Amino acid sequence: MSLPPLTSSAPGSPLLSPVLPVSLLVGSARLLIERHLGLAWISGEISGFARAASGHCYFMLKDEQAQVRCVLFRHKAQLLDVVLRDGAAVEVRATPTIYEARGEFQLNVETVRLAGQGALYERFARLKARLEAAGWFATERKRPLPAFPLALGIVTSPRAAALRDVLTTLGRRFPGLPIILYPVPVQGVGAADEIAAAIAAANVHAQVDVLIVCRGGGSIEDLWAFNEEVLARALFESRIPVISGVGHETDFTICDFVADARAPTPTAAAVLAVPDRAALRRQAQAVFARWQHALTRALELRMQRIDLVSRRLIHPAARIERQRADVASLGERLARSAGQAQEARQRRLANQAATIARLMRAPPPARADLDRRRERWQRAAAERVAATAQRIEACAQSLRHLNPLGVLDRGYSIVTDENGAVVQDATKLAIGDTLNLRFARGEAGSKVTRTRSG
Repeated sequence: MSLPPLTSSAPGSPLLSPVLPVSLLVGSARLLIERHLGLAWISGEISGFARAASGHCYFMLKDEQAQVRCVLFRHKAQLLDVVLRDGAAVEVRATPTIYEARGEFQLNVETVRLAGQGALYERFARLKARLEAAGWFATERKRPLPAFPLALGIVTSPRAAALRDVLTTLGRRFPGLPIILYPVPVQGVGAADEIAAAIAAANVHAQVDVLIVCRGGGSIEDLWAFNEEVLARALFESRIPVISGVGHETDFTICDFVADARAPTPTAAAVLAVPDRAALRRQAQAVFARWQHALTRALELRMQRIDLVSRRLIHPAARIERQRADVASLGERLARSAGQAQEARQRRLANQAATIARLMRAPPPARADLDRRRERWQRAAAERVAATAQRIEACAQSLRHLNPLGVLDRGYSIVTDENGAVVQDATKLAIGDTLNLRFARGEAGSKVTRTRSG
């Protein structure tokens, strides 16, 4: 927004300041503040907190020397995970501005976090992102926990309540397990370095199979030692599997992500580290009971088999006697069977002999039929011979009628030329040709003296 040009009240009068409306002045101031200050983090203490029926939150943010009015609109307030109350030390991310309707300077708040924790959370998030990108949280890198550790190490403070919880749980689940305590401070300056040194010492001495790093719950400041990179590196380089049991179930630290296993509480870490000996004993007893039952059953089956085989066993002398009796019985049966077979064969032979004698004494029934058939055949053969003779005689008579020589008996003759061909045409003869004449009885030769057609 630009200011109007300078004007004078009368011609020739000196220049005077411009006359501005209040809205223009306040609006110009708001724009200047928003442009030059912009969005920023501001720390202070909440005072006069009030939540309107609309859901908007109003409060004063103050410190020892100044205060400023703040407004947090409903759609922003719904996203907060911080409880706003009077006296709370907070850090707000807000835009400085002026509420033009009242001409009051105020902060339009975007989000709120508890004072002091915001920076720690940012450090935590940056370290977590960097270590995750480096592969320190990768599942395939982590070592498996031993199922039955021979010794266990605990890295914690000797005065920590978490140590008592862990020892109580270990004594209940697996009493008698050797435990080595690596005493370290779990809070304050230098605590992370000492915890890392204890983990390194445990790896050097190699007296334990698994390590538990634990402490009770607390604020992010109390647990900050477990968010340091030096501790994360010690966990990453440890050859001994490490269980992180830091804080409560809702607390997460860098130690939880780098460790080989994360437990929600120190007690849960002890549960992960060792098996329950009572449960193992119950499982072993159940397995032994099943094995014993199976063994008893197998012995019973074998005893039954032995009993069955023993009943089949016979003394050699008794077996020979039994076989002798069996042979005698078989001999008797063979002799009886042979006698019965001989008698049957004799009866069959006698029956067959009687049948043959009877057949020899009486002519067979087919004899008369055979005689009748021979008589009919002889009669039929004679009739056939007579008929054949008659046909032959008829054929001979026909041949006699058709024989060209038969006409010679009636005075005719056959004339042939020198070549033996029958002469039928006189015109084919020449004077002087020699002819042969055949009569019914004998032949004669002649010569042609004349010819005549006709």
